[in-house]
Amino acid sequence: MGGYELIAVVVFFLIGYWVVDYFWPKKKTAAPVEGRVAVRVSRRFEAAPARVFDAWLDPQSAGKWLFATPEGQMVRVVIDARVGGAFAFTDRRDGEDVEHIGEYLEIERPRRLVFSFRVPKFSNEATLIRIDIAPATFGCELTLMHEGVFPEFAARTEEGWQGILEGLSRSLS
Repeated sequence: MGGYELIAVVVFFLIGYWVVDYFWPKKKTAAPVEGRVAVRVSRRFEAAPARVFDAWLDPQSAGKWLFATPEGQMVRVVIDARVGGAFAFTDRRDGEDVEHIGEYLEIERPRRLVFSFRVPKFSNEATLIRIDIAPATFGCELTLMHEGVFPEFAARTEEGWQGILEGLSRSLS
C-alpha cells in the first residue's frame, strides 16, 4: 500500500468514526460509588424556569453566586455551555485560590442540567450534580441532587448548596 492509499484509509476511518460518534454518542454517566451518598436540596424561585436555568450557564450571573463564598473573591469564571464543555470557577480565599471545575453532561433548557464536579484542592474525584427545574405557581421549583458525596460531608454539602441557592435567589431578585 502506497502513501496515498494509506492516507485515504486513515481519512475514511476518521470520517467513519466521527459519523458513528455523532449519530450514536456515548452517554456519560457516573456509576454509583460504594460508601457514598446523595444529597438532595430543593428550592422554590419566583422566576421563570428559563431565567433560573440560564443563570447557571451565564458567566456574569454565575460568577456572583455559584461557588462564591462571602469571605472570598471570584477571580475567574469560564463556562463553555455545551454538552462536553467545561466550566471553571476560581474563588480566592485568604490569598489562596480554590478552583471548582467540571464538565457538562446534559443540558436540556430550561428543565435539566447535569455536570461532573471537582474541587482539585480537596480531591481529584469527580462527583455528579443533577439539577431539575419544574414550573410552579408563581415561578419554579429547582431540585438539586449531588451524588457521590462522602457520608461525613453530607450535612456540610447540603448546607453549602442551600447557601448557593440562596445566592442564586438574591441574584434573580
